[in-house]
Amino acid sequence: MTRTAEASAPILPDALRGSLSQAQRQVNALVLGKPQEVRLAFVALLAGGHVLIEDLPGLGKTTLAHALAATVGLGFQRIQFTSDLLPADVLGVSVYEAGSRRFQFHPGPVFTQVLLADEINRAPPRTQSALLEAMAEQQVTVDGTTHPLPDPFFVIATQNPVDLSGTFPLPDSQLDRFLLRFSLGYPNAESERVLLTGADRRELIAQAVPVLGDGEVQALRRAAEQVHASEALVGYVQALLARSRQLPGVRVGLSPRAGLALLRAARAYALLLGRAHVLPEDVQALFIAVAGHRLVGEAEAGSGAALAKAVLHAVPVD
Repeated sequence: MTRTAEASAPILPDALRGSLSQAQRQVNALVLGKPQEVRLAFVALLAGGHVLIEDLPGLGKTTLAHALAATVGLGFQRIQFTSDLLPADVLGVSVYEAGSRRFQFHPGPVFTQVLLADEINRAPPRTQSALLEAMAEQQVTVDGTTHPLPDPFFVIATQNPVDLSGTFPLPDSQLDRFLLRFSLGYPNAESERVLLTGADRRELIAQAVPVLGDGEVQALRRAAEQVHASEALVGYVQALLARSRQLPGVRVGLSPRAGLALLRAARAYALLLGRAHVLPEDVQALFIAVAGHRLVGEAEAGSGAALAKAVLHAVPVD
């Protein structure tokens, strides 16, 4: 088989492809009017990354996390981040037991497969950083002992805009651990009417039937890794990275790790669209969500999303 034929061949069995489509339909039925945002959440899940959803309260961030967890059928925990939350409240704590005369580790809520870190920027930086090792290494270290986390492990974090009172901006090192960052925004008029007059979303999520499970998610992740990215496509990604380091107004451009994240996400995106090869359009559809929170601009340069859009427009597709 030629390289072109390999890149065009289907890489998902029919049954798994059908389950993936059904899972997306179910989440879209629960989170109305946000098909692209739902797809981005699935991209992160299939790429083995984590998601940061930034928006105003009440726009469906938590609903999306609950709907996705209910649909993929994985273990789920929610942590409500507050100003008095401690790292031990996230990771767990070692407690001395007199009977055995030793310390026994009691796992915290981070020991799950899907973790909703709700309003993560309402906790102080020390507690925020408690998730850093978990997200990066899929393990936590408490009192010098390393404890592996379940596999798969997927974090959906939500945060309010940093100009709201009582928030602590996430440091760059923490932001970099999120594969994607995006916002939901207000619903369109039709979706909002359904939300106002229809059944409660919490009741609908409680009735949701799991469509995927551990084995299916692992199989989808392996399939995403096999999606073909041509030399030309990799060259396009590299050109985006290079341009981000030269763009006026950018103080810190994209790292090689950002390029790897972009390729991982693009492979998962192509898989969700039923292709076994990545197109430049896949990279363009994901670039702002992948790069916007990783670019650091000068004070007058605007937001990271605006800088990412400028980088995207400055690099032509050969």
